[in-house]
Amino acid sequence: MKIKNLLKPRMLTGDTPTGKLHLGHLVGSLENRVKLQKDYDSFFIIADNQALTKNANVITNLKKNVFEVTVDYLSVGIDPALSNIFIQSQVPSIAQLTMLLGMFVPYNVIKHNPTIKQELVESNIKESFSCGFINYPISQAADILIFRPQVVPVGIDQLPHIELTRDIARKLNYRFFSVPSNTSDQEHVQHGGLFPIVTPVIGNIDKLIGVNKNPNAKGVFPKMSKSLNNAIFLSDSPDIVSEKIKGMYTDPKSSFASKSNPVTLENNPLWIYHKAFNPDKQWVKEAGEKYMYGDISNIICKEKLIEVINELLRPIQDKRKYFIEHPKEVIDILNHGTKKANEAAEETLSFFQTAVGTDYFDTSEDYYCKIMGESVLDTNSHHDE
Repeated sequence: MKIKNLLKPRMLTGDTPTGKLHLGHLVGSLENRVKLQKDYDSFFIIADNQALTKNANVITNLKKNVFEVTVDYLSVGIDPALSNIFIQSQVPSIAQLTMLLGMFVPYNVIKHNPTIKQELVESNIKESFSCGFINYPISQAADILIFRPQVVPVGIDQLPHIELTRDIARKLNYRFFSVPSNTSDQEHVQHGGLFPIVTPVIGNIDKLIGVNKNPNAKGVFPKMSKSLNNAIFLSDSPDIVSEKIKGMYTDPKSSFASKSNPVTLENNPLWIYHKAFNPDKQWVKEAGEKYMYGDISNIICKEKLIEVINELLRPIQDKRKYFIEHPKEVIDILNHGTKKANEAAEETLSFFQTAVGTDYFDTSEDYYCKIMGESVLDTNSHHDE
């Protein structure tokens, strides 16, 4: 079977639409998407079906959330002239590939997936999880593989899912496309494989911690999350940003810092944020040194951070205002991206179905000869006798 090579390398990534996006999304993946979109044929999935896996009640806000996430994408700089933003549920080939992949992945592999285990703990759904939830890793693998991307920008917490996807791709290429088992990951496609072995692209910050939350007993702060109510959203007004940063945890030892009793900047939310977002690196360096010795207050450092975050969000929110006021433009972008996604996904599914043997409606004579193991013409000649 001859597989049509892609004219341009692809990028695939996306989000589950559970609400507006926040700073954790920005540094975790969005910045890389914007940076890489010129170099790749880019597909950004809004995984609305997966939003139902942990809470089917979210369906009441699903359309609104899909719209909000799309607006956030456009506001941070994802360009619809370069990239395709699409809705998962409107690309039926993804569901078909999900079903097929489920036939080739052992249940134990899914059950022991670290991300699934962690989400079971965090969401507290215990044994009441749906079949869709436990099938989430297969669904996510299908989301990726159906577009045959080379790169997938993700947050570090998604690496177990990506590694599972890579493993599935290898095994399918070995089994159905005769790729030699000693082939390097970079050469699977050159050796006839359908699926590239994707490379994850991690943001500059592994996990951005949230605001307004204290560390646990081990001194670890929870990551920024909508569900934990500790997020600064890309849509937050200056007043809301100010309120959230003023409520940020501060090291109680900093009140007693001195030359003889310095405090560390490590694991301090205030300085994690300054290092992540403050473009004035000289200020960060000098103020950080002063902070260690008690020569600058938490209040001054928080006021500076408020200024930095609001300046970062201002151009994003200007674009956001435009798209909120032009909803038809947003819907047209989604419609166009979804059409492009369907074209790409249907092609991959067709190749895979042919390899697996579930392509039933090729009406050529050779096709039926292969199935029957004999020539249709010979059979017809016997009937004539």
